[in-house]
Amino acid sequence: MAKLHLIKLSVGSESVDSLIQWQSSARAQGPDGLPRHITRMWPKREAELLEGGSIYWVVQGLVQCRQRLLRFDEVIGSDGIRRCAFVLDPEVIRTSTAPKRPFQGWRYLKPEDAPADLPAHRQEEDDLPADLSAALADIGVL
Repeated sequence: MAKLHLIKLSVGSESVDSLIQWQSSARAQGPDGLPRHITRMWPKREAELLEGGSIYWVVQGLVQCRQRLLRFDEVIGSDGIRRCAFVLDPEVIRTSTAPKRPFQGWRYLKPEDAPADLPAHRQEEDDLPADLSAALADIGVL
């Protein structure tokens, strides 16, 4: 069981499929071919996150999926500023949806507050429209 997770808005993603498509592009991958997300801040609780932690993605106002965190790499931008690359497992695991208000950057997420993974037989389902998913999550159906 992971000791800690992260939660982050997937800005610009219209759906889980569009997040997967973006991460398949060369721009979203590191030299090792793994998807990564570059951010300004380095997690202070790195060791806890790397004990099986994931990044939970908020897509269109709903937590909808997660990816396991593999490591954190230092990246120096063309501006000379040190940044942190969250190196991610390419497997995107869909979760039960949970509404989440917008926030800046990333946040820590306790395992007990993380949405459950969808069962294996539901991992390949098409995304519901965001407004329908949000309405169903609000009433506790999803």
